[in-house]
Amino acid sequence: MRAMRIIAGSRQGRQLVDWEASGIRPMRDFVRSALFNILAAMVPDSVFLDLYAGTGGVGLEALSRGARSCTFVDASSEACRIIRRNLDALDLLSVGEVFEADCLRTVEELKRRGRRFDTVFIGPPYYHELVPRTMEALGDGRLLGSDPVVVAEIHKTEEAHEAYGELRLIDTRRYGDNHLLFYRQDE
Repeated sequence: MRAMRIIAGSRQGRQLVDWEASGIRPMRDFVRSALFNILAAMVPDSVFLDLYAGTGGVGLEALSRGARSCTFVDASSEACRIIRRNLDALDLLSVGEVFEADCLRTVEELKRRGRRFDTVFIGPPYYHELVPRTMEALGDGRLLGSDPVVVAEIHKTEEAHEAYGELRLIDTRRYGDNHLLFYRQDE
């Protein structure tokens, strides 16, 4: 398997460490590159939330591209260990926080704490119908900043709705088996 790397930004070209033996499915470089080409203007100085973070590649890419901070959430202790090691290796510990917990419960906890995020990425394991449940939890807008974007990654055989509470689907991009769904709040 090819090594994963940071594609652009201040850590461009740096390889991510210690993920291959984990069994975690990272987002392929070309899909991550396409995602960040779309989000290019939204990432700098944003507060980023990476749900079902896995290897943390999406959130780490956001930090490299100028996100102010990133909160990573994953229930897997192995995934969280990998994310922490990569934050350390990339000298990003001061701008990344890692929650080893269930993503849906953590979303509710972050709401209770009054946290707000400009960009939310949802990249759960395929075939578990986690995107609709997570989008429903985000649909009340309590976790979202003033002009947020929520991106969900699903397998081409999975489905998601056009709307969840305040969030409306504005774009869908297809990259092989990966579909990226982009949601924004109603005006």
